[in-house]
Amino acid sequence: MVEDGGGEEEEAESGEMPAAAAAPTLQRSNGFLPGKETEDGGGRAAPAEAEAMLAAGGGRLETRLSRRRLAVLAVFSCYSLVNAFQWIQYSILSNVFAVFYGVSFTQIDWLSMVYMVAYVPLILPATWLLDARGLRLTALLGAGLNGLGAWLKCASLAPDRYPLTLAAQAVCAVAQVFILGLPSRIASVWFGPTEVSTACAVAVLGNQLGTAIGFLLPPVLVPNTPNDLNLMAHNISIMFYGTAIVSTLLFFLTGAVFEEKPKYPPSHSQAVLQNMPPEDYSYKQSIINLFKNIPFVLLLISYGIMTGAFYSVSTLLNQMIVTHYEGEEVNAGRIGLTLVVAGMVGSIICGLWLDYTKTYKQTTLIVYILSFIGLLVFTFTLDLGYLIVVFVTGGVLGFFMTGYLPLGFEFAVEITYPESEGTSSGLLNASAQIFGIVFTLVQGKLTTDYSPRAGNLFLCAWIFVGIILTALIKSDLRRHNVNSGIMNLDVKAVSGDS
Repeated sequence: MVEDGGGEEEEAESGEMPAAAAAPTLQRSNGFLPGKETEDGGGRAAPAEAEAMLAAGGGRLETRLSRRRLAVLAVFSCYSLVNAFQWIQYSILSNVFAVFYGVSFTQIDWLSMVYMVAYVPLILPATWLLDARGLRLTALLGAGLNGLGAWLKCASLAPDRYPLTLAAQAVCAVAQVFILGLPSRIASVWFGPTEVSTACAVAVLGNQLGTAIGFLLPPVLVPNTPNDLNLMAHNISIMFYGTAIVSTLLFFLTGAVFEEKPKYPPSHSQAVLQNMPPEDYSYKQSIINLFKNIPFVLLLISYGIMTGAFYSVSTLLNQMIVTHYEGEEVNAGRIGLTLVVAGMVGSIICGLWLDYTKTYKQTTLIVYILSFIGLLVFTFTLDLGYLIVVFVTGGVLGFFMTGYLPLGFEFAVEITYPESEGTSSGLLNASAQIFGIVFTLVQGKLTTDYSPRAGNLFLCAWIFVGIILTALIKSDLRRHNVNSGIMNLDVKAVSGDS
């Protein structure tokens, strides 16, 4: 285990900051900082009030970046990758697993949708656990359940064991609940203000990369051999056992690398939060505050629409492709890979752009509009008969639609600070799962009964609604303002200004 001692840390910001620990008036009440009520009902202190309370404390607190942050981010990204791989590995081979287990396409779709179904009732307990018991325990639960589900799949390698493979996938789905809400928490707790959006994008990137590998690798490992179920079972076993071994290794790495927080806070905003008395924090009140925050509610719905649409397209991609290009299961996987890899590039670019400009609403709205245009183009070029066109349009769609995911996380943290990042992220993901279930069921029905175009146009209509909701969000960058304001106080203190 890497020690987080002073010799292994690099200073992130010059000078020191006023210490919250030395300010007896700085209290946390009902899930937020005390102070003047805001118009949205959030009940948070304005950044200026937080600065004044810090300045009144008279103490000084050092902020530094820990080198361990890179290891924490890397390990989390890896086991998030494996969890996403396990989500999509059935759907991209829907025709193969339907033959192997002797079930319908709808039953195979449920192997993907169980991820969404499990998330909704479990997200509130999971976010409570994250706030009450911390980052390390939550990370270990996610990695451990991920490995357990992978090993249970190894026991389901027989045509009559569909219920067991569904149960195993349900365990992986529970693991996902302890994974999806962590990117913004890891970024905020471990990374400095000039890299937090990029770190969040990289954390989400791991999940996207898992989806990409899940599109690419299963069709290669498990070719369609409907006349030889023994060979099919052997090929599936290679995929299942390999996943289980990697998941187990990552669980032990999580135990070795993850710590609750670095020795020194990485930013001024984290120093404020880390030094507030935890006994005064109310998880229930924090939830109430978030639902009173109108900009967050608008983002909650618009994020759910966009991410739910992505889940639906990913789940049904195999069916859409083979409808127009029979026998092209491998290319369906490659198109999915193109979609997600392009989205990974989009995520990194958006993260860097946000760190540089802090234009959260503008960037989110532009990416939303371009996702809508991308889905329209993908829809009307899918049946032209040219796979190369589908590759290109799928890549454009993925660049914007998948690139949107970390934008929503970071935008939510900004407009809800100082509420818990895990709580806001958890609610965003719950919204995404609900929309994902509905979209997958309706789009799947439209695709089967009519055509892939009908299903995609259904999604386009909803994404247009999401554009309108995003445009209505009033942007209030609370976390950024606190960081900027306190750094200005430090400059004044150094220069001798009052």
